[in-house]
Amino acid sequence: MVEIALGTALAAIGAGVAIGFAGLGSGLGQGMAAAGSVGAVAEDSEMFSKGIIFSALPETQAIYGFLIAILLLVFSGLLGGGAGLSTTAGIVAIGVGASIGFAGLGSGMGQGIAAASSVGAIVEDDEMFSRGIIFSALPETQAIYGFLIAILLMVFGGILG
Repeated sequence: MVEIALGTALAAIGAGVAIGFAGLGSGLGQGMAAAGSVGAVAEDSEMFSKGIIFSALPETQAIYGFLIAILLLVFSGLLGGGAGLSTTAGIVAIGVGASIGFAGLGSGMGQGIAAASSVGAIVEDDEMFSRGIIFSALPETQAIYGFLIAILLMVFGGILG
């Protein structure tokens, strides 16, 4: 049996938190946006492509969480056979996962709510499309903040060389 250092094991937890919570927010957001889109398509079949666009917007949070999780797994030695992480770096890795995980959770849900409302507005007034995209993109900023903090923590916490 292979012995894994505590820091490396903590990095695995950080990777799970990163994709787990960001993916949860993304999935909930996409579900909300898709639910709104189904109603819009039932009223107007030409809304399908616009509904798909709004339903896809919350996917980015899961992508951010996935990228951070992969970076944690690679640089902790779990993927690629590196030296592993110290306990201190492993604790930082949990913070890394939490920063993008929780930011992605809130951002994805918020984006889904805005996207679902936007699709409903477009059914009423087709000129609302660009405004709806803007309103739906605004909650993305919280996930971007979490992603940037995750990268900074990895760099200055000794995880990324």
